[in-house]
Amino acid sequence: MSKKPKVKRVVKPELQAKGHMRTRAAHATELAEDYVEVISDLLDEHGEARVSDIAARIGVTHVTVTKKVSLLARDGLVTTKPYRSIFLTDLGREVARRSRERHQIVVDFLVKLGVPKDAAHTDAEGIEHHVSSVTLEAFKRFVKDEVNGAS
Repeated sequence: MSKKPKVKRVVKPELQAKGHMRTRAAHATELAEDYVEVISDLLDEHGEARVSDIAARIGVTHVTVTKKVSLLARDGLVTTKPYRSIFLTDLGREVARRSRERHQIVVDFLVKLGVPKDAAHTDAEGIEHHVSSVTLEAFKRFVKDEVNGAS
């Protein structure tokens, strides 16, 4: 009977656990960030954010949006009144700003790597929520260095 070869771990178990914990935390906040970012975009473009417009932008039903908006209101990110538009609180505006900034950093990085702009925007939707601040800073430096001609 032959021995099973010992598998060499690429990542230490505690580092692997840390990564999985960060991913779960990112999943918990990414939907809220997506919603406030869409609401912010609608407010900037149209002066109002209606449930039907949010649903169209996120690709869900109005019922799903209504449920999520009530959670966002509970968490202090939006204000709403029945049959009225949805508005961001100061906290909601700050979350949207940070999310948009992360999104743009990731888009700029991917474009510098040669990814087409439309694909970069689509891919950034997932990456922006999961990338660490250390990695985001590296993305920013890379883009800045590329723009300034450094290598």
